Amino acid sequence: MKATKLTYLLVLGMALTFAATGCKKKPTPITPLPGARMGPLTDNNPNPLPSGPKYNPDEGVKTGPGGGDTTGLEQFEGMIADRAALAAETVHFAFDSSVVKSSEKSKVEAVAEALKKDPATKLLIEGHCDERGTEEYNRSLGERRALALREALAKIGVSPDRVRTLSFGKDRPVDQGHDESAWQQNRRGEFVLLHPKP
Repeated sequence: MKATKLTYLLVLGMALTFAATGCKKKPTPITPLPGARMGPLTDNNPNPLPSGPKYNPDEGVKTGPGGGDTTGLEQFEGMIADRAALAAETVHFAFDSSVVKSSEKSKVEAVAEALKKDPATKLLIEGHCDERGTEEYNRSLGERRALALREALAKIGVSPDRVRTLSFGKDRPVDQGHDESAWQQNRRGEFVLLHPKP
């Protein structure tokens, strides 16, 4: 009787093991898309992928005047950054949002006025996030926030060619706390006025 139960349990255990592991399947080949680059990513490949902007934790993600396009940024090099000039116009965002709230639009208008007064100045917009979320997601969200502010300025007459955007994600909090009050302060877009060198 004991041998029968033992045999039954052994057979049941083997059946469950085989059912769980199943048969080995061959991998399904990837269907090539027309015009797609095929082959491994090597230095010898004649069709390399274009490299995107590099991330430097001290500089943020360079998104440029075209939002991801870094061409034409030489016009921003060597300018003098004035962080204090527009510090009071920092725009704050809702959680997980890049929409410029109606309560913040007066700040965007004040920035536009400052730029209209001095046509030689340019603008740097920095997008920031609170500590929640992954590093990659927050960099992307910071970029969307900076671009949303750039677009809001363009709608009221500021040439997008005068604006550069950067995303710092969650890397530069103004409040080191870990509560809603700190997070509200860290979800922001900052404006830095850029003056040409004399």
